[in-house]
Amino acid sequence: MVVRAMKLEAFDRQKTSSRAIQMAASVRQRANATQHLPICIYDVCEKLNVTVQFIDNNMEGMYQKGARPRIYLSPKRPLVRRVFNCAHELGHHEFGDGSSIDELQENARTPAWDDPKEFTADSFAAHLLMPIIGLRGAFNSRNLSCETATPEQLYVIACDFGVGYTTLVTHLSVGLRMITHSRAAELKRWSPKTIRHSLLGEDTNASLIVAGSNRLNPRIDVEVGNLVLLPREAVVDADKLRPVRQLKNASLFEATKPGVAQIRTSRWAAFVRVARAEYVGLARYRHLEDI
Repeated sequence: MVVRAMKLEAFDRQKTSSRAIQMAASVRQRANATQHLPICIYDVCEKLNVTVQFIDNNMEGMYQKGARPRIYLSPKRPLVRRVFNCAHELGHHEFGDGSSIDELQENARTPAWDDPKEFTADSFAAHLLMPIIGLRGAFNSRNLSCETATPEQLYVIACDFGVGYTTLVTHLSVGLRMITHSRAAELKRWSPKTIRHSLLGEDTNASLIVAGSNRLNPRIDVEVGNLVLLPREAVVDADKLRPVRQLKNASLFEATKPGVAQIRTSRWAAFVRVARAEYVGLARYRHLEDI
């Protein structure tokens, strides 16, 4: 395995970002995905014959090059972080990098911004998961502007694309230049925990996914222990989600069992796919129900 190099060459970040955008569009096309809707990164990898496996190791991710390429992820990282890490490792695969291990960000010896391979993989992941046409559609469907949207509204859009709130804000600022750096800095003063408190009216350390009729993604991916905030009139047709309490205009549920459940309202429907907490094994089996 090759660990991130310490001696780095200078590179053109704008040109590198353009290559990443083109590769992200190519991957979506080869995976038979639209160029604007949210994707499931694990499904995309499967369609590209890249096996994704969760292993009991506390790292960001690992890419193993070979006739049967594999991506290894840690279930100890937050759910949205796993999604981005998987897209990042797929970037190493698509750009022909050798096998690599990406250590925990807080332990990284070289910032990703300064490493051309890591910068390329990060840019690819961001554009693959959050294409500009998709984000514009998400804002337009909610009659929002990214320059004036509240942190809570941005949090909901991040949930739609399966990414973290801070990841979305960074991409809007650095990757797409849809908001100013000062606006991004202001938004980043809000932590996900603070936003969860604003949405729920109480503190919680559990991950929260918010979904409603403006959601572009028909799938809601969670794991046991996560909270799901749905429209108040939503009906869940399986025992995978346990009602927690009613809010003024929403219903709060907790994911309690692995499997798939359908959500319905009078004008919207979606599927919730619940994985085991800190699941270890092949990604394709993460939603199998307990026997």
